[in-house]
Amino acid sequence: MKNKLLTALFGIMVALLILTVSIGLPIYVRQFYYIQIDALDIERYSGFDKETIKEAYDEMIEYCTIPWAEFGTGELKYSESGKSHFADCKGLFLLNGAVLLISSISVAALLVMRKLGIFELERPLGFDVTFYSGCGLLGTFALIAGVAAIDFSAAFVVFHTIFFPGKDNWMFDPRTDEIIRILPQDFFMNCAILIVSSIILLSLAFIIIGIVRKNKKA
Repeated sequence: MKNKLLTALFGIMVALLILTVSIGLPIYVRQFYYIQIDALDIERYSGFDKETIKEAYDEMIEYCTIPWAEFGTGELKYSESGKSHFADCKGLFLLNGAVLLISSISVAALLVMRKLGIFELERPLGFDVTFYSGCGLLGTFALIAGVAAIDFSAAFVVFHTIFFPGKDNWMFDPRTDEIIRILPQDFFMNCAILIVSSIILLSLAFIIIGIVRKNKKA
């Protein structure tokens, strides 16, 4: 039996899975940061050696991704204001992790239910619902990518204004929060490129699969 509610839920969960997997790439794959140490010449930029940089980054990212982890930046100095910003980041990172887990389990459970014949997914206009998940994400993030490409610095400020409303603790002083010296803006730009590229590629994959499947059934 086809079920509109479960079909809509499946489409939403697939979209959330694509989104959270893509956001998670620069967060959970530490090698992405490590290769930037040389690529962005962070040792020269920061004045710290590679081991000090990696230790500081590892402690910071562990704090942001592990609920019980204590804050630290290795040998680098930090202020209470800087620490509070990372506490805000931790909330967002843990939220992404929770949504990633929930969407993964939901997609897997719905696929099993479908396989067992408990329900069928609807095919609006002949397309799989995942086709529409891909279209929605592709349109949204292609627009975001276009805006960010025009002026990344302005987009960076807008991002922080939206996700950290009323706060200015994200504007670090490199003298009191030395970790900002190992996190240049180019690194955040590369993170954004990785996230948006992943979303666009995964979305395109679902769109193409949807078109192929529709044509096969035509």
